[in-house]
Amino acid sequence: MNPQQTIRLAVIDQDSGFVTVLSKRTEAAGWQQRVLTSAIPPDELVAMKLNALLIDLSVLGDEAWSYLERVCGMLPDLGVVVCAGRSTVAQRVRALRLGVDDWIGKPCHPEEVMARIEAVSRRRRRSRAGIETGPLVAGELEIRADQFQAFVGDGSLDLTRREFELLQLLADAKGQVLEREAIYQRVWGYAMAHGDRSVDVFIRKLRQKLEKRSPGWGYIHTHFGVGYRFDPEPIGGTEPATPAKEAAASTEAPTGASDSQVVHSSFTPA
Repeated sequence: MNPQQTIRLAVIDQDSGFVTVLSKRTEAAGWQQRVLTSAIPPDELVAMKLNALLIDLSVLGDEAWSYLERVCGMLPDLGVVVCAGRSTVAQRVRALRLGVDDWIGKPCHPEEVMARIEAVSRRRRRSRAGIETGPLVAGELEIRADQFQAFVGDGSLDLTRREFELLQLLADAKGQVLEREAIYQRVWGYAMAHGDRSVDVFIRKLRQKLEKRSPGWGYIHTHFGVGYRFDPEPIGGTEPATPAKEAAASTEAPTGASDSQVVHSSFTPA
């Protein structure tokens, strides 16, 4: 593996058999791996300059969820993958909403674990590349990769990390139609299962947040049976009126025009 692609991985797990096999595979692949038998403070994880953290929540006991929240909140650039035994849908959903990138159920094959970690690391690299190029401005929207967030004026859209990654992917391909399967592969990191509607669900959430903050613009367009396209367009085909534009328009009205001859309209999307 190219040294520039070496993955620095920390593993928090007490399953000696699993850790031993995984360590042999990662060493053979040229990764740098550190095994921890208990949680360490997030600032120590920062000092380790990791690409990814693989964690078994059973190791942390009652502190598992608060620890996950702290790590994901303090290290938004770190790929976090949970690898644990039996779990419920509610637990997996809770972890993803806290900022976890992926959840793998045990027993699992080390090659799959490594592939998932590689996928997470690729997404992190794309995010870092976006930070270096600065904010992306589209319509009223400002997408800030350095903050994993998007803004309209001073107001944040309050995006989750997954929602931000989806928005950034679409915005980077502005004007290009991205197929659902390709979106899933890029954002979730692996092939989309038949019947999975995750992309559509997250697109709907994104649209709701965009419409709330920027109701005069349409950003994400559906191509039925194919996928989605990001292309900011003013609702109704013209830019939303601003006080300055309205004042200019009033001075251009014909002399003597009555109120009934000057029509003002506004449109708020449903």
